[in-house]
Amino acid sequence: MNETLKIGEINILTIDRDTTPGLFLRALDESDILLPNQYVTDAMHIGDTIDVFVYTDSEDRPVASTVMPKAMVNQLAFVEVVDTTPIGAFVNWGLPKDLFVPRVMQKVPFKVGEKRIVRVILDAQTNRLVGTEKITPALIDAPREFYPNTPVEFMIIAKTPMGYKAIVNHLYEGMLYANEIFEPLRSGQIKNGFVKLRREDGKLDLSLQKMGKEKSTDAGEKILQMLKKNSGMLPYNYKSDAELIQKIFGLSKKNFKAALTKLSDAKKITIKENGIYGI
Repeated sequence: MNETLKIGEINILTIDRDTTPGLFLRALDESDILLPNQYVTDAMHIGDTIDVFVYTDSEDRPVASTVMPKAMVNQLAFVEVVDTTPIGAFVNWGLPKDLFVPRVMQKVPFKVGEKRIVRVILDAQTNRLVGTEKITPALIDAPREFYPNTPVEFMIIAKTPMGYKAIVNHLYEGMLYANEIFEPLRSGQIKNGFVKLRREDGKLDLSLQKMGKEKSTDAGEKILQMLKKNSGMLPYNYKSDAELIQKIFGLSKKNFKAALTKLSDAKKITIKENGIYGI
């Protein structure tokens, strides 16, 4: 249970009392907050503890919600611009009250209908949650514990001549290299992948697939799963087109062929002219 109310985060609070506008929830320091009726259910009772997201309403009062936004404080979100004003813009971040992005925190003026990547931050002067496109200042060096093949989640933030920049765990800068990508990617997309290398500058080289022997093992498991779903036969083999392999399996042809060889040697598949068969 929370010691105090924390804006922009999930709070674990106790249901303290029932009132006309909704339930009041209490933290250990006796501070309380309203959970409006629109979020109240019959399963909630006085004395229960519940998880809620805390933000501020249109009058800058802290309010609780059982609906979670696309991002908590200090996290990234891919959001749509729904309104603009001379001093800023509003984006849909999954809550009834849209998130305000001040004009000074926009790299290029927002336009309604655009999709943008923003970081949710707590404005120190107003104590309100706002969005900012200025992502880089909040990034830190990745810990040295990020060894090769460490699984990570990351957001694609920009395409570059080298490949795609990504942000790992909302905190660390990473790069996916163009010659190692075998599927379409776009800004704002969230992917699961692996650390390829932690560089001396604290940034991470990333991969969508595991390196070394584990890579072909994963590819083999994917092929076996697809065989099972397709009655034990798939019309692909060593001679199949590389683009088709990438589209169907999400694998480079090199990894696909290595996986086929490994599965064949283990007598898990038979490779024929018209495709591969499960054994």
